[in-house]
Amino acid sequence: MIRKSTLPLLVAITGMPALAADWSTTELHYQLGELKQQPFGPEANRKSTTSIYTLQHASGWKYGDNFFFVDYSDWKDDQRHRDWYGEGYFNFSLGKIGGHDLSLGPIKDVGIVLGVNAGGDSKVRKYLPGLQLALDVPGAAFFNTLITAYIDDSTGVAGGGAPRESDSWMLDTAWAFPFALGRHDFSLEGHVEYIGSRDNEFGDKVKAHVLAQPQLRYDLGKTLFNDPKRLFVGVEYQYWHNKFGGSVTESAVQALAAWRF
Repeated sequence: MIRKSTLPLLVAITGMPALAADWSTTELHYQLGELKQQPFGPEANRKSTTSIYTLQHASGWKYGDNFFFVDYSDWKDDQRHRDWYGEGYFNFSLGKIGGHDLSLGPIKDVGIVLGVNAGGDSKVRKYLPGLQLALDVPGAAFFNTLITAYIDDSTGVAGGGAPRESDSWMLDTAWAFPFALGRHDFSLEGHVEYIGSRDNEFGDKVKAHVLAQPQLRYDLGKTLFNDPKRLFVGVEYQYWHNKFGGSVTESAVQALAAWRF
């Protein structure tokens, strides 16, 4: 269940601009793969069959754009564990607000970003204020880089969650490259992030991590039903070095299906 203190944050960051959206894209995803769920202790490298159901939304409005996703994960392990995790980002375009062209070299625009990350069982909550650079990359539908703080506001062990952490920073790049092979449409999209090291409330080091999640999508809806940009299938490759700040590195391929509204 989403905590009452978290739900208003996700709504505030992602919902209000969508009421007057210039464009909007919402997707439902299903992913299936073998993932490592416990990066600590004697079972750190144990894998379990994992289903991930995702609601993802992106939209643009007069003065910027916003993005959010919520994952619901179901691990087929001994305990049949289920949990949710979500992120939301609200970008204010300085070019749109000021009415000026801020392009310089490969930079198309600069924005002020407000973000929040939140988890269920872990009771994790992070705030991510910072900058977004929209880059002009040939062939890309979009290519954005976020540089943000990574500020902890979690409940900690006393609140029944994961240990509280000191603050850090994040660098994230997201992209989409659509392409065609004959009559068949594809897209190579995803993101890669780096989050710096920090300390938890017990004084233990939480290692810096690198998480990359590129996807290769095929527009199956166009091929089968002549309904392009609706139904996609493909694969997502997940590389996670120091997963959750531990010492485990994960390399996994997941099957992917996505329905776009």
